[in-house]
Amino acid sequence: MAVKEALRNLGLHFILVDLGEVELMEDISAEQRVQLKMALINSGLELMDDKRAVLMEKIKHAIIDMIQHTDELIKTNFSDYISKKLNHNYTFLANLFSEVQGMTIEQFIIGHKIQLIKELIVYGELNMTEIAWKLNYSSVAHLSTQFKKVTGLSPSHFKQLRNTKQNKIEEIENAPSIRQVFGSNGIH
Repeated sequence: MAVKEALRNLGLHFILVDLGEVELMEDISAEQRVQLKMALINSGLELMDDKRAVLMEKIKHAIIDMIQHTDELIKTNFSDYISKKLNHNYTFLANLFSEVQGMTIEQFIIGHKIQLIKELIVYGELNMTEIAWKLNYSSVAHLSTQFKKVTGLSPSHFKQLRNTKQNKIEEIENAPSIRQVFGSNGIH
């Protein structure tokens, strides 16, 4: 919405405004580019001119999209999915990603999967078998091993710590206030 508004304010007509990508009907002048860049910065966004940076964002969004919607997609491996979605050779994408991010695509994928696993454990709507299936793990044991390698905790220990923390918060919230203990006029 912010991008579309910035483009309209500059009198630019767009064909497509998508995540990390804008296709304009006309050429943009250097002055309009500067004005667009400033408008986006004021909205908390940035204009990426570097094709490598744009491709990096597309790789990240493709990965996050696949992780978030794995149960809706046909079971496929990440390399095929990313390669087809971005219309580039996977080796090229993987090398670029490693060079720019300082980590492999696999490490990025694992990090985001672990973050989603934490969220799913906290929500408590799915058991570990369902989480493993949803995120395309071959087994709960594989998920647990990867989770522990990244976090240092087993999923069950993470859940136990989370439950303990939640119980302490509830105890604090349900504790009597100072007014209830001492009365509204102070200590008696």
